[in-house]
Amino acid sequence: MTLTTEPSSSTAPRATVEKPRPRPRMVRWFIIVGILLAILVGGLVGFNAFRAHMIKQFFATMKPPPTVVSVADAKSEVVPNLISAVGDLAAVHQVNVTSDVNGRITDIQFTAGATVKAGQPLVQLFDGPDQGDLANFKAAATVARINLDRAKQLAERQVGPQATVDTTQAAYDQAQANIAKTEAVISQKQVRAPFDGVLGTRRVEVGQYLTAGTQIVSLTDLSAVYNNFTVTEKDSGKLQVGQAVRISVDAYPGRKFEGKITTIEPQISADTRNIRVQATLQNPEGILKPGMFATTTVVLPNKPAVITVPETAVDYTLYGDSVYLITEKKTDDGKSELSAVRTFVRTGDRIDGRAVITQGLKAGDRVVAVGQLKLQSGALVSISTDPLPQIPAKPPLN
Repeated sequence: MTLTTEPSSSTAPRATVEKPRPRPRMVRWFIIVGILLAILVGGLVGFNAFRAHMIKQFFATMKPPPTVVSVADAKSEVVPNLISAVGDLAAVHQVNVTSDVNGRITDIQFTAGATVKAGQPLVQLFDGPDQGDLANFKAAATVARINLDRAKQLAERQVGPQATVDTTQAAYDQAQANIAKTEAVISQKQVRAPFDGVLGTRRVEVGQYLTAGTQIVSLTDLSAVYNNFTVTEKDSGKLQVGQAVRISVDAYPGRKFEGKITTIEPQISADTRNIRVQATLQNPEGILKPGMFATTTVVLPNKPAVITVPETAVDYTLYGDSVYLITEKKTDDGKSELSAVRTFVRTGDRIDGRAVITQGLKAGDRVVAVGQLKLQSGALVSISTDPLPQIPAKPPLN
């Protein structure tokens, strides 16, 4: 019997698996999409480049309209040479009227707030016992005088001894001394105004027992006042007795009061390095009151002329002080253009709304006084015809 052997499946030849080839139609589709995307991206990039170029060209050729500003001229002028300080007013004569002795008030002889003369009676204390003592001593003095005259006559005729004359003279002198003492006590019990002035509010009542030293009323002489103020050690060398002083007080805004320096403290405070100065001001109207706060200005000799501009023209920054200087130039078509150029300057004092320029400007230069907040250096400007705003008056700064 013949056996037929079939080949094993493991040794049978494997069929070859071929990958499907991309279809030509799909390839064309991807190529078309890629081309479209490239065209789109290129168009966007080109458009952005074109827009940036046009914007740059627009701003390069466009001139903004001139900014309207107010202009002021730099002036050469002599500014006041001043020292500013703060002080307070004090009365030349001021006292709290009191009694020297104890006693009960029997009469008040003044009206609160009245003007009195020196020596005018103000308060009367009870002095009945003292008046009795005065009468007694006057009577004793009369008797002593009679005895003295009699003793002198007897001594002149050599009938009486000289010792009797001496004894009666001593008795008479003792009586006179008792009279003077009693009159002094009585005068102490009548309180009088020590000087001319204006009385304050009354602090006592009739019938009140007044102890020595108790305040009865204040008395102030307002015909003149002191202005006490301090200045720094640096400025102390500029001060002299007799220099003019101007002050202003809050009670009378806009009004100036003038006086003169009368006293300069010879010592400088070791704590503050300030020196105390006192000026005297006449006060005929009596409107300056002791205790008022006074803004003080000492007038010194004038300095040479300096360049000044309105204080509003100066821009104060941490990088330095500057102004916008007006410059004029010709354009290609022959027209004139005004531009504002930031110019750094060095400033000094500020007095009555004007700033002193020590470096950076000369007389006649035009600077922007109002409107510089809208400017950049080199910007075109046009000058406003409106007048500059009034600067409110304020005390000078040193």
